[in-house]
Amino acid sequence: MFDASFRTKVLAPVIVVMALLVAAMVFVVDRQIAQQFHTEAETTLTTADAVFRSLQSKRSEDLRSEFHGLVNQPVYRAFSTAHAPTMRKPLQDLLATEQDVAIVFYATDAQKILASAQRDATISTNAFAAAAEPAVQQALQGNEKVDTVRVDDRLFQIISIPVYDLYNSLVVGALTVGSEIGNTNADQFSGITHSQIILFAGGHAVASTLTNLDADIDLGNLFKESLSADADSPPVVREIPLGGEHYFYIAGKFESLGHDKSIGYVLLSSYEASQHALEKTKQVLLLVSFCAILFGAAVIWFLVNRVTHPLLELRDSAEAVGRGDFSRRVPVRSNDECGKLAVAFNQMTENVQQSRAQLEKTVETLKGTQEQLIQSEKLSAVGEFVAGVAHELNNPLAAVMGFSEILKDTDVGEQPKRYLEMIFKSAQRCQKIVQSLLSFARRHAPERKPVSVNKLVETVLEIVAYPLRTSNIEVVTHFDPKLPVVMADEHQIQQVFLNIVNNARQALEAHQNQSGARIKITTETCQPNVRVIIEDNGPGIPEENLRRIFDPFFTTKEVGKGTGLGLSLCYGMIKEHGGNIKPTSRPGEGATFTIELPIAYDFGGAIETLPAAGAEKIDPREGAGKNVLVIDDEEAILQMVHDGLARSGYRVDTIADGEAALQRLKKQPYDVVFCDWKMPGLNGRQVYERLRESNPGLCRRVIFITGDVINEQMQKFLEVEKRSCLAKPFKLAELRDVIKSVLPAA
Repeated sequence: MFDASFRTKVLAPVIVVMALLVAAMVFVVDRQIAQQFHTEAETTLTTADAVFRSLQSKRSEDLRSEFHGLVNQPVYRAFSTAHAPTMRKPLQDLLATEQDVAIVFYATDAQKILASAQRDATISTNAFAAAAEPAVQQALQGNEKVDTVRVDDRLFQIISIPVYDLYNSLVVGALTVGSEIGNTNADQFSGITHSQIILFAGGHAVASTLTNLDADIDLGNLFKESLSADADSPPVVREIPLGGEHYFYIAGKFESLGHDKSIGYVLLSSYEASQHALEKTKQVLLLVSFCAILFGAAVIWFLVNRVTHPLLELRDSAEAVGRGDFSRRVPVRSNDECGKLAVAFNQMTENVQQSRAQLEKTVETLKGTQEQLIQSEKLSAVGEFVAGVAHELNNPLAAVMGFSEILKDTDVGEQPKRYLEMIFKSAQRCQKIVQSLLSFARRHAPERKPVSVNKLVETVLEIVAYPLRTSNIEVVTHFDPKLPVVMADEHQIQQVFLNIVNNARQALEAHQNQSGARIKITTETCQPNVRVIIEDNGPGIPEENLRRIFDPFFTTKEVGKGTGLGLSLCYGMIKEHGGNIKPTSRPGEGATFTIELPIAYDFGGAIETLPAAGAEKIDPREGAGKNVLVIDDEEAILQMVHDGLARSGYRVDTIADGEAALQRLKKQPYDVVFCDWKMPGLNGRQVYERLRESNPGLCRRVIFITGDVINEQMQKFLEVEKRSCLAKPFKLAELRDVIKSVLPAA
């Protein structure tokens, strides 16, 4: 059913519902009519029963009226003295004159039959007298009685009249007259009550107005079952089929002085004609319903076709669109829901067609973005690599710088001192290169603060110093020494300068310049901005490319050598800072990029520069009486710090293991503790936390040293604990200064 067509899904339930409604209607109508039949039959039969009883009472009154004066005739009053043969003659005359009389007899006051006469020899006088005995007894007592009796499975209505003596008023006998109740009486009753009747005696039907009954139908059982209920309860109308017809019937008993329960009657009312009419009505109703279902199904089929036709067109158009034919449109034939759906589909198709064109452009853009992402992942990997290498470089750099600084202050001769000075400066240069690489490679959250543009340019030149030197490119700088600070994110502005310098280097590498490759960088103040001019003497930028140079993914480089996002990102970063970037160029005369950034007036003035450091004098009594513990896993660092602080009078102990250092601290007091952040076993933070539990006072004099980059987690820890941290490599003077800053707080 769920996989069927829409027509079937609509038509099948409708036909089923209509069929169920017809069935329910036929059932209800049949029940209602049947109930009506039963009600009408109950009314008819109850009325017929009342009429029948009334007729019985009237017949009894007629008998009483007819024979009441009979015994007053002298012939009957002389029966008391007459003998039997003489008595028989008047009785026979009575039979001759009264056609309804079937038997008559006279009984004395001793209930002895003196004379009798009967129309039918099959009637037994003794049996009749026995059946009439209750009425005869009442007559002998002077009461005239009418009764209904059964004699040999035949019904009789009798009247017993007392006979008085000729000379006095004494009862001397009883004259009993009997009239048989048979088919003639049944026909009369049927005509009057408009119903069929069956008379029963001794459990057998003795008279009936029904014809064509099968011989094997046991009507006696019908009568017995009808009278099985309580005698005091009202008669109940029942239903029975007889002789191929359907009847409602009701049963009753004749009143009998002898209380004979085997005599009675059954009244029947046929509803066969009504049943046939009902069946015909049901057939007509079913035929009409069937035609209505067919007509309804045809109408629904037609309507469903009208509804589904636009849907089929919509499906075909959708399939065409699915194959890529966005020019397909659904015809709009109406303003109903299907018409509105067609309009919406056409609008959707048009939008999809436009979106597809836009998507194709976006796909091309995404290809470039993918290349940029790949490059970004490479840079990210390089950044992680550089961060790891920096930690490994900073430790030996710290040793080289420290030992060279120590040796410079010894008497080793002028030539070795010059060598040591060169070693120290080379180590410092390595330090700056590592710091610049880390600053560029690692990711930073955007943060604007006052920065010196001159220092940013110097940092960039340190990063690209090697590729510029190996490419024989001369760098000329003209920095304004009083250049105001700008409010900027130094990492973003540094990236801008680096991108532009790298572009200039790549252009110069591909261009043969007879006068030599040169990049000139100038910084100057141009109120209200700081201006940075980066110019080269390369091939320049064609005019048609100059207008598109900041468009995303626009590049003139070979595939795989550029994504076209560098200058676009530079343009966005400068605009975010409220500045401006402008390229100028003439083919063959090089290119110039002018960058302007707003001056931070709240931090006006030039960046302060530290005074030139002169020859530092060592005070051998500076650390007298002060104990210092140095914890580091690098032996060279331990030795360098020990010798550097020992020259200033500090007593220095060194140890390479965190656990051993804690044991030492339990045994010996120290004024200051230097602890490396990263070490095998217990690291610096774990040593600090253990020390905070055992010696919280000394925790305030713990100074961390590290060759790694201070990450966000470490920075947060240092801020919460308010601890100092020296980044390797460091100068010995910085080592002594941080001790001075810690000891007064102790």
